[in-house]
Amino acid sequence: MSVGSESLLRLKEAAVRCIDQAQDKLHALSRDIWSCPELAYGETSAHARLVSFFTEEWGWQVEPHYKLDTAFRASWGPDCSLEGPLLRVGFLCEYDALPGIGHACGHNLIAEVGAAAALGLRAALQDQDQDPDRPRGQVQVVVLGTPAEEDGGGKIDLLKDGAFEDLDVVFMAHPSKEDAVYLPCVAEHDVTVRYHGRASHASSYPWEGVNALDAAVLCYNNLSVLRQQLKPSWRLHGIIKHGGLKPNIIPAFTELEYYLRTPSRAELPLLKLKAESCFRAAATATGCQVEVEFAKNSFDNMLRIPTLEQLFQTNGTSLGLDFSVDEEVLAHESGSTDFGNVTFEVPGIHPYFYIGSDALNHTEEYTGAAGDDKAQVYTLRMAKALVMTALDVLLSPELLQQVRLEFTHVKEQETQKERSLRTTPQGPGPLPRGPDL
Repeated sequence: MSVGSESLLRLKEAAVRCIDQAQDKLHALSRDIWSCPELAYGETSAHARLVSFFTEEWGWQVEPHYKLDTAFRASWGPDCSLEGPLLRVGFLCEYDALPGIGHACGHNLIAEVGAAAALGLRAALQDQDQDPDRPRGQVQVVVLGTPAEEDGGGKIDLLKDGAFEDLDVVFMAHPSKEDAVYLPCVAEHDVTVRYHGRASHASSYPWEGVNALDAAVLCYNNLSVLRQQLKPSWRLHGIIKHGGLKPNIIPAFTELEYYLRTPSRAELPLLKLKAESCFRAAATATGCQVEVEFAKNSFDNMLRIPTLEQLFQTNGTSLGLDFSVDEEVLAHESGSTDFGNVTFEVPGIHPYFYIGSDALNHTEEYTGAAGDDKAQVYTLRMAKALVMTALDVLLSPELLQQVRLEFTHVKEQETQKERSLRTTPQGPGPLPRGPDL
């Protein structure tokens, strides 16, 4: 369904007007989530608040426990179209917090952006319904509540269960300390390493013990030495979570947790292979048994869709977003997100937005900024930019086709990279395995 430029502008204005009119209830939604921070997979209050929000809105069909206990799906519009292909656009909400410091990543604002954009798109489509010459029943608006971004990867769980299979394009936005169309998000996999030794008195008969702390320290040092041989863009960082009980007891158990990151998911298996050699070498050297447990989900890098980014930048600029031109910021690898996995399934965009503070994410200062009333104007402005971009794509078959072609192209590029790395020699293989439990 294609519309003229004047009609498209009118629809964008309708979306913006709706978001402005709903600002009080959207602010209340964000404030309520911020005030009750909850950890991954346990976001019961935030989930209930969002489910209630869409249940109370006219015309939304809500599935409150959609494939995960604290996930939901809210949809507005037809389930099928008799007049042409049905298009489904998805807006994603996150709402889990961080341990100890609450919403220091601003997921309450992500939830607000998703809700606001969905309301705005509904209003625009309702406005278009007033045109008797318009083909009807061709767009469905979908909001997915996606828990556990900070730990576990709820979107990956939902992907595995088919939650994204019927979506044509997806949108979300993340708070930051600058406006950016894109910031490099890297592939990542968590790993927990446990060493099991044998306790003994550390002074009377240490020779009877098998020191699991020695294994943990060797492991830590192995990885520290390995960094010299890693590509500059690879990252590994971790902690010793458990190092023993008392100085006069040879530690029988130690535990480490590491994050392994590479710019693309194609490279991640190479870093995992090198790291696992370090884990097992420490077990071999100390005589400990070792458990190496990789998390159930690994996070992918993000695939970029140039047409979506260009449209979003145009819309954002028209609303006053001041996009960063700092090359150091724009080229610097940042964190990881399970939205990267989504972009291998559905074309999407994940821009960043300033919230009125120069505080850094994952700090107590950012927690305060995410709950500050000052963040509201920036949050709702981002929602407007997303819904305007959605309208550009949904109401232009040519643009939608271009997005699909670009998605196919970038996905094939990533596949070729994976094939190339699988067939390229990467140096010596892993050391002999340490004894497993």
